[in-house]
This record gives sequence, structure tokens and C-alpha cells, in this order.
Amino acid sequence: QVKPQFESRAGMNCAVFTAIAYKTQVVAGTMYFIKVQVSDAEYVHLKVFQSLPQENLGPSLVSFQTGKTRDDPLTYF
Repeated sequence: QVKPQFESRAGMNCAVFTAIAYKTQVVAGTMYFIKVQVSDAEYVHLKVFQSLPQENLGPSLVSFQTGKTRDDPLTYF
């Protein structure tokens, strides 16, 4: 659901956009840290906020890190 937000902010068009791993952090909603494969050898880490259900808002891309590899640890940022 955040692929268009990422592509717009990163200036990339991703033929591949596959989540490989994720972690969560509960705040006033849920913060997701997601490792996403965007090409054969390139990965990005996304920080996505999902608000509480009663707010009825979709996920929002907070920030991202590019230039990652499959082996880079997924950390809070």
C-alpha cells in the first residue's frame, strides 16, 4: 500500500516490491519497519505508520533508507 509513496519520494520505479522481513513497534498506532526487495540485488528499509483502526486512515510512509542488502539487519531508525 505504500509503494506509490515510496516511488514518489525516492524517485524510483520498482518492478519488484516484495517485503522480506518486518518488525513492529506499538505507539499511538503501529510503526512498521519493513525490509523490501526492489530489484535483484537492491533492498530498502521502510518505516511505515499505521494509525489506530478508529481513525480509519491507511498506512503512511514515514521515512526510508536505500542502498541496503539482503543481509543488512533491520533496525529501528
